[in-house]
Amino acid sequence: MTIQTRRERERAERERLIVTAARELAESEGWEAVTTRRLAERVEYSQPVLYSHFKGKGAIMAAVAVEGFAELAADLRAARTAAPDPRTALARVSAAYAAYAERRPAVYDAMFSHAVDLPFATPDAPASLHAAFGELAETVGPHAGEDHPGVLTETYWAALHGLATLMRGGRLPRAAHEERLALLVRHFSGA
Repeated sequence: MTIQTRRERERAERERLIVTAARELAESEGWEAVTTRRLAERVEYSQPVLYSHFKGKGAIMAAVAVEGFAELAADLRAARTAAPDPRTALARVSAAYAAYAERRPAVYDAMFSHAVDLPFATPDAPASLHAAFGELAETVGPHAGEDHPGVLTETYWAALHGLATLMRGGRLPRAAHEERLALLVRHFSGA
């Protein structure tokens, strides 16, 4: 192993450590608690070392969001591919999406609620963003009929996001969560 290879590996490990620490701190105390000072203490590196990896909290949050999209894509893919038919896939993907938002609230907020410097809905978007949207598109596609598949996917995604956000924020009662998801699936599948 060359010195350059070792340095690159160590740099990647430090970045991974910083992102993991930011996620853990955000999940336990919220994004307001994530500061470069607190992260530096947690990862046992100086603040200048953090800034050599990330321009600031926004860049760290963007890295968390990219990671979150990869995880969400994997969850959605697992739900979709395990389903025996398109309607069941729609139901399982809806449930997996809502579960991810509930299980990882701070990561979900980095992905969708906080301003992050990521290109969305463009060819320049990170691969994990394309992968997550692609899983939704694969799920919705069989139900598109004469509707534009991309626009229908965006509408489905917006509905899932709205339900997840309103429920997490206490604007919708949890008791009707399953009923709302079933209603969404019924209308999107045409059943």
